[in-house]
Amino acid sequence: MTHRPLAVIVLAAGKGTRMKSARHKVLHPIAGKPMLRHLLDSAAGLKPVKTVVVVGAGREQVEAAVAPLGVSVAHQAEQLGTGHAVAQAADALQGFTGDVLILYGDVPLVSPETMERMVARLHEADAPAVVVLGFRPSDPGAYGRIIADADGRIGKMVEFKDATAEERAVDLCNSGLMAVAGEDLFALLDRVGNDNAAGEYYLPDIVMLAAADGRASAVIETTAGEVAGVNSRAELAVVEEAWQQARRQQAMADGASLVAPDTVWFSHDTVIGRDVTIEPNVIFGPGVTIADDVTIHAFSHLEGAQVAADASVGPYARLRPGAVMERGSRVGNFVEMKKARLGEGAKANHLTYLGDAEIGAKANIGAGTITCNYDGFFKYRTVIGAGAFVGSNSALVAPVTIGEGAIVGAGSTITADVPADALALVRPPQTSKSGWAERFRKLMRARKEAK
Repeated sequence: MTHRPLAVIVLAAGKGTRMKSARHKVLHPIAGKPMLRHLLDSAAGLKPVKTVVVVGAGREQVEAAVAPLGVSVAHQAEQLGTGHAVAQAADALQGFTGDVLILYGDVPLVSPETMERMVARLHEADAPAVVVLGFRPSDPGAYGRIIADADGRIGKMVEFKDATAEERAVDLCNSGLMAVAGEDLFALLDRVGNDNAAGEYYLPDIVMLAAADGRASAVIETTAGEVAGVNSRAELAVVEEAWQQARRQQAMADGASLVAPDTVWFSHDTVIGRDVTIEPNVIFGPGVTIADDVTIHAFSHLEGAQVAADASVGPYARLRPGAVMERGSRVGNFVEMKKARLGEGAKANHLTYLGDAEIGAKANIGAGTITCNYDGFFKYRTVIGAGAFVGSNSALVAPVTIGEGAIVGAGSTITADVPADALALVRPPQTSKSGWAERFRKLMRARKEAK
């Protein structure tokens, strides 16, 4: 890699009308993170000294999304083509001397390695004026074509609308991504015209303008999947699936077992340890960390949760933000946790809600237990001590503390603290009336027969 400074221009000015959405196209998520953020995070791996996002329609949404990132914004008031869009970054890069990488906000899966290859190609012995990222899709369709020799030297680039039948037969297509020396980029753009079928200023025209100056350009290739663009909900789903497939393969390569890989959905920041078993139909939302030797049983949903080693989740469990399961803890079917910590070796195996709670080591939470943490206005905390036993169908009305080793009898509604090692029973005495049921049935049958 060259040590020249690098600037990145990301085009995000398109309207995205085919998405049929009030949300800007580049802000639609893949694996829980906006497309644009995927791309910017990848580009950040190259440590650019300047990043410029070109905005247009719906600019307020995009500007708000990138504001915390410290990138610059340029405005394309009219969408007059890709060349015109890149030209809007000229003021933001005034005086910049270095290399410029041009990316697209709706082409989110380009890897840092591919970006590095593009910039590095600028500095090979033949010193191309422009480096273009090409690909060979199964259906070239309406993509612009690249006519190049065996060494990747570009003879011609042409938009599909302006291509001849012979040129359209070429399967090497233009992704739109380019690397150009900053000293050349805007001077070439100043010479781009709009005498074409669409009346637009095409960025690829800088290749032929450089050729007219006696300077050749080069193409390097990548897979069609890496440069897949998103212009519709259907294309978004295709790119999401491609990202998920790659992440599933990575999880398995790193030592996790996915019983039915195609049914597991990861978030962009999911962390999975080794010897983790993930059963079918598990969904990871953002902010989940799974340690080694954990089992996630089928149909569980985790978001914003931390699960320590040797823990077990589900089936049909839901861990919401703030859920923490310590080593060897267990939650079973239809258990929900939110802002709750389940201590080492503690368990809640059935039909339980634990919200705003602290559960000590080796405590046992019986089936049907809930922490009543909300009064309609405020949230309150429940503390359950180590080794405590909470019987089935209990309601713990927060704020309340169950002491270490205490036992709460089944069916209790606890509204006051329970001391350590105490037994808490909240239910009326059981009574039995001998023969009552039989007398009741006889009376009811007689009434029914009398009608």
